[in-house]
Amino acid sequence: MVKLNKIYTRTGDGGTSGLVDGSRLPKHDQRFEAIGTVDEANSAIGLALVVLAGTEPGRELQRVQNDLFDLGADLATPGEDFAPSEMVLRIVPAQSEWLETAIDAITAWIDPLTSFILPGGSEASARVHVARAAVRRAERAMAALAQESPVNLAALSYINRLSDYLFVLARAVNDGGKNDVLWVPGGNR
Repeated sequence: MVKLNKIYTRTGDGGTSGLVDGSRLPKHDQRFEAIGTVDEANSAIGLALVVLAGTEPGRELQRVQNDLFDLGADLATPGEDFAPSEMVLRIVPAQSEWLETAIDAITAWIDPLTSFILPGGSEASARVHVARAAVRRAERAMAALAQESPVNLAALSYINRLSDYLFVLARAVNDGGKNDVLWVPGGNR
């Protein structure tokens, strides 16, 4: 259990922030960009949870939020050894496998896609779509980080799978896709 007695430390006042291994990087470093966008995605999921609390999708999103904290810890632990241990938290393939199982379960009962869809339909669906877009931004930040530093491949798989999960979940909470807003090419011209 983490216990924080003091929220501010003043150690970041000079424009750097610390990583799990004790090293410090500039706050604008690509690693912190990835960590920050994962945090934004987690916050967007929290916003979706406001309207989905107490439902099965809400319970699943709570699990995802915990996984995203694991992902943040993974990204905050630089190195090339991605094996989890008692002292090192890493995303593991089982977390992506859980998402794949959830995607398959939802896809089995929602209406098949007949068009691209626009974010919206219901408040819950729109909020999940906002979270999906935030997850895509986090994925781009993680991919950029992977171009300059080693990144856990299981973490990259997880963030990619999560956006797929949020897409089908948005359709599920849109009455199984019945309330999806279909894209009309060329708009209303």
